[in-house]
Amino acid sequence: LQGGAATVFASGFFNPAVNQNGPAFGLFAALPNGAVVEFPALTTARLQVIHNAADPAADTVDIYLNEDLLLDNFAFRTATPFIDAPANQEITIGVAPGNSSSVEDVIADFDVTLTAGEKYVVVANGVLDPGSFAVNPDGESTAFTLLINNVAKEEAENAEKVDFFILHGATDAPSVNVDVRNTVNLTNNLSYGSFTDYITVDAADYILDISPAADSTMVLKTYNGALSALSGEAVSVLASGFFDPASNNDGPGFALIAVTAGGGVVTLSEYTTSDLQVIHNAADPAAETVDVYINGDLAVDNFAFRTATPFLEVAGNSDMEVAIAPPTSASAAEAIQTFDLRPLAGERYVVVANGVLNPENFAVNPDGRDIAFTLLVKSGIMESVDEGQVGFVVLHGSTDAPSVKVVARDVATLVPVAAYSDFSDDIIVPANAYSIDLENPGTSEVLLSYLADLSGLGGGTALVFASGFLTPADNQSGESFGLFAALPNGDVVEFGDITSIRNENVRVVERFALEQNYPNPFNPSTTIKFSIPSASFVTVTIYDILGKEVASLVNEYMQPGSYSYNFNGTNLASGIYLYKIDAGSFKSVKKMTLVK
Repeated sequence: LQGGAATVFASGFFNPAVNQNGPAFGLFAALPNGAVVEFPALTTARLQVIHNAADPAADTVDIYLNEDLLLDNFAFRTATPFIDAPANQEITIGVAPGNSSSVEDVIADFDVTLTAGEKYVVVANGVLDPGSFAVNPDGESTAFTLLINNVAKEEAENAEKVDFFILHGATDAPSVNVDVRNTVNLTNNLSYGSFTDYITVDAADYILDISPAADSTMVLKTYNGALSALSGEAVSVLASGFFDPASNNDGPGFALIAVTAGGGVVTLSEYTTSDLQVIHNAADPAAETVDVYINGDLAVDNFAFRTATPFLEVAGNSDMEVAIAPPTSASAAEAIQTFDLRPLAGERYVVVANGVLNPENFAVNPDGRDIAFTLLVKSGIMESVDEGQVGFVVLHGSTDAPSVKVVARDVATLVPVAAYSDFSDDIIVPANAYSIDLENPGTSEVLLSYLADLSGLGGGTALVFASGFLTPADNQSGESFGLFAALPNGDVVEFGDITSIRNENVRVVERFALEQNYPNPFNPSTTIKFSIPSASFVTVTIYDILGKEVASLVNEYMQPGSYSYNFNGTNLASGIYLYKIDAGSFKSVKKMTLVK
């Protein structure tokens, strides 16, 4: 009729029997040419049935529609596709034990009226004898019933998206919140037996956290919401089973299931563990070596300063007590400090022991930060990056150091500003060697410079941390400042100190040079300085007067800059020595005299 006109009219009787058996009700259209067209009546609805009743006595059931067997031996956590069902009339849905002989065997029946043309998801849920099962924490009835969503869909409204609703179908679970981790809240205070509206998301994989509505910070369960393969689908997501099977006739445990319109049922994978790396960066000499206990068990024995564990697998979504004790301790009861953690399942953490045991005996932090011994925790640690790149996070872990800006020289600012105990955001750079300058954030004055050779870490990740004291003499003669990287396997790499002159700008180097050592003569130590204008592999070697090598001072690939190294001749006899530099095509030799 496109482009035409018509008169649409209702005609006939709703109840012909009480209207002298006149014509039945219908809907018609009269066309301009006099033709009359009848609109066909819709007599069916679309219906999907899901078995989500976790009562072991109802593990398998028969479903009757009126007196006809609709589903034979219908198992728990299975579903039908959408099917046609009688509409605009009362129908009886009966549930009988599996292998029943007739509708006379039903254990529960429900009278429903479906609207023609509408779509329904009907979920068999609950338990046959609530008195034999744990009560619902919110007082909701857990009796066996049919939970009906009367605004169901068979496909997503956008072919590039996924539409889904969530049904709370776990009888012994409290009202819950469901969140996409670090992204969006899907529902608040969803009680047993309740449906959400449809939620539309991109077809992707998500981490779903379930927490009690009474405490949204305490995640109880975590699942992989794998929706990446369901583009264009409408899906039912059901909380299923029992939180505590032992209190529920040993019924099936809690799970999150996804049901497609075609009747496919997928049990979403549950995350139960976390990955956790522990790093010892507490520069207090009294904590140079410690024992680490997790939940009373010795996790790391004689854990030394500036060492790290590999990533450890620990229980997720569970309370954890981390105890730090003196070395060679007998148990966690000897702990000097204990800390409570609750790592989220499916998450990666770095936990850094940092600070000093008695802050009054150490230099205060220039920014007023608390320097007491503690655990600094960073979540969301990257597991890998693209090949040819390196991903890392930076921690300012030096108690007496001021706020700094971290700059990859001639490349980019990596961290605009970080004070003691601050972690940076994720940083991803090409796997190259970099000169790293630690600058005053206000003046861009270079305070310290380091060579960070990341060329061998392509595809990997690390935690880069500032460590030790800027002024050891003011801090119980603790270890001096340095920059380090902890790798996922537990290796700790020290970045080379480009210059030992603090609070002085690194000058631009225009030529290769090897300077005369100072002092000269010396006893027992002296300083050797050199400059390189371009990246080079550099060796600086010490020889005696007969040409025999007695020490190797430098043997590494270095970025442009001026460098200063201390040479100690304590173990050498008095006499004349030579020091030689090889840097690319540049070679130079100078004499120095050790006088004891």
